[in-house]
Amino acid sequence: MSSSLPAGIMNYEQTVEYLFTKLPLFSRIGAAAYKADLNNTIRLCEFLGNPQTRFKSVHIAGTNGKGSVSHMLAAIFQTAGYKTGLYTSPHLKDFRERIKVNGEMISKKFIIDFTEKIRPLIAETEPSFFEITVAMAFDYFKEQKADIAIIETGLGGRLDSTNIIVPELSVITNIGMDHMNILGDSLEKIAGEKAGIIKDEVPVVVGEVLPETQPVFETTAKEKNAALFIASQKRQAVDWKWKNHELIVEVAEEHATDHKIYHLDLPGIYQRKNLLTVLEACYQLKRKGWKSGDEIIHKALKNVKKLTGLHGRWDIINQHPTIVLDVAHNEDGMKQLVEQAEVTDHHELHIILGIVKDKEVDGVLALLPKTAQYYFTQAHIPRALDAKSLLRKAESYGLKGKKFDDVNTALKEVKAMADKDDLIIVCGSIFLVGEVENL
Repeated sequence: MSSSLPAGIMNYEQTVEYLFTKLPLFSRIGAAAYKADLNNTIRLCEFLGNPQTRFKSVHIAGTNGKGSVSHMLAAIFQTAGYKTGLYTSPHLKDFRERIKVNGEMISKKFIIDFTEKIRPLIAETEPSFFEITVAMAFDYFKEQKADIAIIETGLGGRLDSTNIIVPELSVITNIGMDHMNILGDSLEKIAGEKAGIIKDEVPVVVGEVLPETQPVFETTAKEKNAALFIASQKRQAVDWKWKNHELIVEVAEEHATDHKIYHLDLPGIYQRKNLLTVLEACYQLKRKGWKSGDEIIHKALKNVKKLTGLHGRWDIINQHPTIVLDVAHNEDGMKQLVEQAEVTDHHELHIILGIVKDKEVDGVLALLPKTAQYYFTQAHIPRALDAKSLLRKAESYGLKGKKFDDVNTALKEVKAMADKDDLIIVCGSIFLVGEVENL
């Protein structure tokens, strides 16, 4: 890999182009970009004066839901009046979406200056794209004097670049089969990697457990002397309904007789589980002195999109016909998506699908309804499974449809022929959703 930077200071476009094309980028090339140790991140942060020690944080891992949980927590802290950093990945449209303070994206100037500043170290350490962006986020949160930052892991946990922080609280949403080529081929192994974010004497909230994963979390928490709280055992979502694009959830709490009603502007029914994780995280953070009372939580959850700019989670972008964008891309995510489609009123169901090669494609295709019309396509990244191969594979699962060169051509065709009561879902990859125009 060439690490040479263009001579002279680059403008923003050149800087981002450099970061994307010269550094190994997992979202583009897959496992080859994954660095299985923390050495580069430690070196980069030492060079920057260890910015990760200059702000408080919450660290979030998990197979599904970590993006939604991160954004909900950020919205709650913002509503409580804290200057709140948010680091998530990957982005949908703009690289700057990954690093935000109080919902505002990182400035272009900071990205240029930062890249210039660490120029000597890029040549020396040959870091990955993700390692650079993590160091950039930490440096930005320090410079912005963030009170707290919500830090989402990229992949796994134990060896994830973000795992050099010592947070106020660790959160693991759930464990499912994803990235098995890197994290391991069993739920126990994957749970072991995610449990790697648990730190000495730092409490940990786990959203939901399985018989295979609970002992892994219990053992690690015990070794680290970290108090373990399982969100799904503390509260239950006893009822839910949709109204005016809101998900309204009734929650019963352990040892409390009154139920609480929450209104979420993230309408995916899978947010019921994420909500329980968020509520337990808030409860544990409140015990550590952070403001997160009921009033703050209720207000924040109604305005997550507005406060943080989150998109792509059962994201309704059009009515009559209903067009939904959702970044579901693995078996667990797809299971929840299919469940949601079943309870959504519609005449015909149209699914625009694009998947990346290193996903469990067969597992995803086996879950999809045979009664839907399919439009197979691909995102414009090297990791994407080409539409022709996807179509061939899908046909072996009884899924009928045709292929398209890109998502917008598919969307145009389906919109032209769909009835006003039809439901159109774009899913299978965050990169595919990111390519939808006018998002």
